[in-house]
Amino acid sequence: MQKKKNQTKICLISSHGGHLHELTRSIQNVRGYMYWVTFRTKHTEALLKDKPHYFVIDPVTSKLKFLLNTFQSLYHLLRERPKVIISTGAGIAIPTMMLGKYLFGAKIIYVESAAAVIEPSRTGQFIYKHADLFLIQWESLKSFYPNAKYIGVL
Repeated sequence: MQKKKNQTKICLISSHGGHLHELTRSIQNVRGYMYWVTFRTKHTEALLKDKPHYFVIDPVTSKLKFLLNTFQSLYHLLRERPKVIISTGAGIAIPTMMLGKYLFGAKIIYVESAAAVIEPSRTGQFIYKHADLFLIQWESLKSFYPNAKYIGVL
C-alpha cells in the first residue's frame, strides 16, 4: 500500500506465529498506510514480501539482543515516523512502542493476546500504563486492566 497524502501512518508490530496472526485479524477494518515489523522467519518473509516491512531481532531474554532491537526500532521509527503503533506483543514490540510514544508522540494501541485468558501477559502488564487504547479479548482480564476495552476473541 503506497502512502497517500493525509493518510495516517501506522506501524504494526508483533512477534511471529499467533501474535502476528492476531495482529493481522485485528487490523481488518483499519485504514491508512501500514508497515509491518516482526522478526525474520521463512513464514514472515513470505507473508510480508509484498508489504512494507522491517525485520528486527527477537530479544527473548537477552539484554544485548534487547539493545540491538532498540537500535533497529529507532531506525525504522526515524524512517517512517508513524502516528499510531498497533501491537499484539510480545517483548519484541516494547522498544518500538516506548520509543514511538515518548520520542515521536505516536499513539499506542495494544491488543492483549487471546492466549492470556486467566492471567495477563508480561508484555501486556508492562505496556498497559503506556497504551492509549488497551484491548482485551477475555472479560476475565478486566480485573487486571480496569480501563481496557473488551473486544472479544479475534
